[in-house]
Amino acid sequence: MEQAVNISQGATKRDIRQKVWDYIEAKNLANFPRPVHHRIPNFKGAYGACNKIVTLEVFNKTSEVKVDPDKPLEGARLAALQARKTLLVPTPRLRTGLFNKIVPPQNATKEDLRVCSTSQGVKEFSVPIGLDARVQVDLVVVGSVAVSEKGYRIGKGEGYADMEYAMMASMGAVNESTVVVTIVHDCQVVDIPEGLTESHDLTVDYIITPTTIIKTECQLPKPQGIIWSKLDAEMLEKIPILKKLQDLEQKAGKDVTLKVSSAESDKPTAEPKPEAKPNPKRDTKSRPRREPKKEPKHKHIENAAERPEGGTVEQEHLHGSSSTLYLGGIPTGLRVSELKSVLRERNAVPLRLTWQGAQHRAFLEYSDGPGADLALTALQDLSINGHTLKAERAKSQRGGHRPNQTLQRPQNKEAKGAAHPPTATATVVSITTPCKEGS
Repeated sequence: MEQAVNISQGATKRDIRQKVWDYIEAKNLANFPRPVHHRIPNFKGAYGACNKIVTLEVFNKTSEVKVDPDKPLEGARLAALQARKTLLVPTPRLRTGLFNKIVPPQNATKEDLRVCSTSQGVKEFSVPIGLDARVQVDLVVVGSVAVSEKGYRIGKGEGYADMEYAMMASMGAVNESTVVVTIVHDCQVVDIPEGLTESHDLTVDYIITPTTIIKTECQLPKPQGIIWSKLDAEMLEKIPILKKLQDLEQKAGKDVTLKVSSAESDKPTAEPKPEAKPNPKRDTKSRPRREPKKEPKHKHIENAAERPEGGTVEQEHLHGSSSTLYLGGIPTGLRVSELKSVLRERNAVPLRLTWQGAQHRAFLEYSDGPGADLALTALQDLSINGHTLKAERAKSQRGGHRPNQTLQRPQNKEAKGAAHPPTATATVVSITTPCKEGS
């Protein structure tokens, strides 16, 4: 089919996402929510495209269907419920489990089923499915930002669709015969360069658009399970069910070794101290008692709630070393996770990121000066959502301070109990988990 969005051979996943999102916005091809950037686009004509799923042979043969919770797939969820199939929907960001089974009310009307297919209905008419549940899914329906006729798929960049499929493979819910379908607008079908699809990326067997159905004949294998060496401890903290699955697979004798995060690998290994031998000649009673060591005055603040105005407390300590970069011009509405994804694509991942989105800036801390130099070079001409960001060394490193930036704690001159509320906050996050491309 003729493609509306042209992709260059050297394009990255992020380049492709940006082009598709920009095109959909420029041509006004989407419904609410807008803008479509950093979302699975809710394209116009999604309901009609979803209705075509009933023409697939696999849909009519299967009894259990897993459909992602994205807005443009609402029609696919409704089609599954109307066909009296068991509908499984993943829990958002896998926070509380893998997926839920939608259970419509008894003697459900068409309107009841329509409600059950919405995000609100998924919350109200569902029961959780555990890892030990005996589930066999023959059809999986996922959303996409871009997809190729060869079956290569690109999601919004968070990796959840890939992770969900890998987890289902680990629990035996899917196998080689499971069919994966994506439903997109015609303009989202593009040429995705060879080599962008990795071992953890989910490929698709069918592409349904408002005008056509494409059978991809994709030759790449789908994920066979969780690739633990690509995950780290922070990911397991974010997705508790991953920890449960890790324990189950470890008991089954599988290698579940996690990768070492960048922050952990940079930590120096402390030499064991020799055990002190008691000195019988030393009179401990006559010596004065040593006072406990006091905490340094300028400690690093992890909790944004502890930061007074603007998150600029102790800036000399936080941003004063030669290994800290200032990133300014951050566009309104950008999420921390989106910035982290961009940093990874530029190979500029810091040890720690201080997020001050309300002030359109962030500070990136690296392990040393040379590391900061490399990151600074990589971040030149950085543009996100059409906004050019400014990357430079934090001003305090060059002997100066940024305008309107307070470097000391504001003194409380008011009466007790009349403290000024903070006008802005800063969030400090550790960058230890690469975002998986593709979901």
